[in-house]
Amino acid sequence: MEITERTAFLGLGRMGLPMARRLAGAAAELTVWNRTPGRADGLTAAATPAEAVHGAGVVVTMLADPAAVAEVAKRFLPALEPGTLWIEMSSIGPRAAAELRAQLPYGVAMVDAPVLGSVGPAATGDLVVYAGGEDADLDRAQPVLERLGRVVRCGGPGTGAALKVVVIGAVVTAVTAVGEALAVAEQLGVPDELARGALAAGPLAGVMARATATEADFPIRLAAKDLALASGGPVFEAARTALLADPALAEQDLSAIVPSRRHRPA
Repeated sequence: MEITERTAFLGLGRMGLPMARRLAGAAAELTVWNRTPGRADGLTAAATPAEAVHGAGVVVTMLADPAAVAEVAKRFLPALEPGTLWIEMSSIGPRAAAELRAQLPYGVAMVDAPVLGSVGPAATGDLVVYAGGEDADLDRAQPVLERLGRVVRCGGPGTGAALKVVVIGAVVTAVTAVGEALAVAEQLGVPDELARGALAAGPLAGVMARATATEADFPIRLAAKDLALASGGPVFEAARTALLADPALAEQDLSAIVPSRRHRPA
């Protein structure tokens, strides 16, 4: 489906750049912005967030965490015109999404639409998009969201952000638990291949597939950030502590929590 409205995309990180490229292939007009210059990769880039959103009907943000979204929002919210739709796709949780929604200028609407998936699905349009908002706003966001992946409408404002916390919390915690289970297997003298095979043959097959993925790019520091959005769930917090135990792994994919997958700097 063609995206007929002028669109702005803010945040060209690991996920943002391939997502922006997807939209560039469908949008009538796309302007991008990134905090660090030089990442536009041939896309039309603006010098500031306010310049990027000027005249845009739809604004998409894909940033690292609640603090980054809040900081960038301060720079573009005053420039939004009545009738603009802001699609917030970062993983920031429902509390931060509600705080941002409370700051919207008159006549500006917002959809929270965080995604599940890594860099590969972002490039091919195979993400899962958890979308929350008013029905009319979700309808309007649909052409943008379906260009990026399979859209799951979760309900009213904040529900997309909330479901993302639930799902990613479960995934990250389960992968962390598998990493610990394989470490225990090593300590007990269970052959690695035998332990992996037994785990992959049971109900943890999907978790094992993620724990041994070779093409995903979801840094452990961001996985820990997502667990923090759950606001104190004890099991999630225990997994977060385990993820943060070795700072050398912070920029490696979540699969590095599995002992044999770790690639420490030389």
